[in-house]
Amino acid sequence: MTASIQKYLNRLLTEKLGLQLSSVEVHPVGGGCINETYRVRINGDSKFFLKLNAVSKYPLLFEKEKNGLKLLEKQKIIHVPAVIACEDLDNYQLLLLEWIDEGIRSEEFWRLFGEQLAALHHKTWLNKNGQTLFGSDEDNYIGSLCQLNNKQETWIQFFSIDRFQPQIRIATDKHLLHTKHLVAFENLATKLPGIFNDEQRSSLLHGDLWSGNFMCNQKSQPVLIDPAIYFGHRSMDLAMTTLFGGFDKVFYESYNYCFPFPKNYHEQWEVCNLYPLLIHLNLFGLGYLGQIESTLRRFK
Repeated sequence: MTASIQKYLNRLLTEKLGLQLSSVEVHPVGGGCINETYRVRINGDSKFFLKLNAVSKYPLLFEKEKNGLKLLEKQKIIHVPAVIACEDLDNYQLLLLEWIDEGIRSEEFWRLFGEQLAALHHKTWLNKNGQTLFGSDEDNYIGSLCQLNNKQETWIQFFSIDRFQPQIRIATDKHLLHTKHLVAFENLATKLPGIFNDEQRSSLLHGDLWSGNFMCNQKSQPVLIDPAIYFGHRSMDLAMTTLFGGFDKVFYESYNYCFPFPKNYHEQWEVCNLYPLLIHLNLFGLGYLGQIESTLRRFK
């Protein structure tokens, strides 16, 4: 951390938050692979989470994250860290958030998490004529990759144009996907209307809901972090929860009680997880190609 950022941080804490500073401790912490992350401890007590990145590397990365957190907070359904500041300084972008101390992930925590996510998924996006819309008012990021959120009138349009096509194009340009894969994706596209024929309304999604993107606070309440929000099919969030081992079974039971899964949810989740698998393929390489090929074979 540069001296000018440290000086700015001290001024922010005193002027914006009205804190009297006797000590400011800044310690690096884990928090992802693309950002510098720090725990900021004030006067030995108050704590904040600071994220830094280059302005030029991922333009508006934290601005998009702030907007996602604010939209989730506005729903008053599930907790998110409070945004203290989001600004550019000395070619850095910085995001200062409330620090969340971890609590116990009890059975009640998982029950509440399932219930709250179901309530969030009941939030939809309608135009002035009451027609469902998919996408968002702005593009954002998923990991370090840009995520397109163009406004579409159907889930199939949005899924094909704004989720599959950009990532397939990147993977093809990197020579990670070849003609046989493109043919398989084209074949899958013809089957999407039959796979997603159950719900026509969009849901407000976290957008990147794997096990590293939620926390449990000291009141054993769920807290969502690092959102990649948009309005899409709810199976996208639910599918991603299973991608790296899955959440506690109480979470799924609670969600299903509040907002029953589609009858063919296993099929939907498999198809939905092709999107994060393509993201991982493009970010981390061929280790994820086998899972993609396996899913595509099941939908020949």
